[in-house]
Amino acid sequence: MKNIVLIGMPGSGKSTVGVVLAKILGMGFIDSDLIIQEEEHRLLTEIIKEEGVNGFIAIENQVNQHIDVKDRVIATGGSAIYGSEAMEHFRENDIVVYLQWSYEEIESRLGDLKERGVVLKPGQDLKALYEERCPLYEKYAHIIINCEGLSITELACAIEKRVSGFV
Repeated sequence: MKNIVLIGMPGSGKSTVGVVLAKILGMGFIDSDLIIQEEEHRLLTEIIKEEGVNGFIAIENQVNQHIDVKDRVIATGGSAIYGSEAMEHFRENDIVVYLQWSYEEIESRLGDLKERGVVLKPGQDLKALYEERCPLYEKYAHIIINCEGLSITELACAIEKRVSGFV
């Protein structure tokens, strides 16, 4: 089976759902944020602080476009969609699934944005970030899953069902 790449806003549950989905499908799981931290030997927050937003996005794009694995569920960082080369790599080789939530739900799920390593441009707030990113998630997704009202397991099962119909 092709890899399943999860995209969506920070706090959308990509990593949590990804682990459950991988277990259901008998696939491995990768969190691209952890790969970035491992390759850079720094936390995401340190990379953003030291390299700036554009520097972080360049690093993330570079790392993501070189992920070359099979039979994996891949949880990406929320800003992965800014790396067009990486997203085209994922679209060509994998099934890209957008975990779609309302702004209100994302706002309630997120804690401290800086602590989470959320990529914000100077002066940008969560609402502006949400409005900027949603069209990009939709652009790159093969499948869009409306997550509202679903438990983690229900969400993983919904993805499994849609992905099996996609292949």
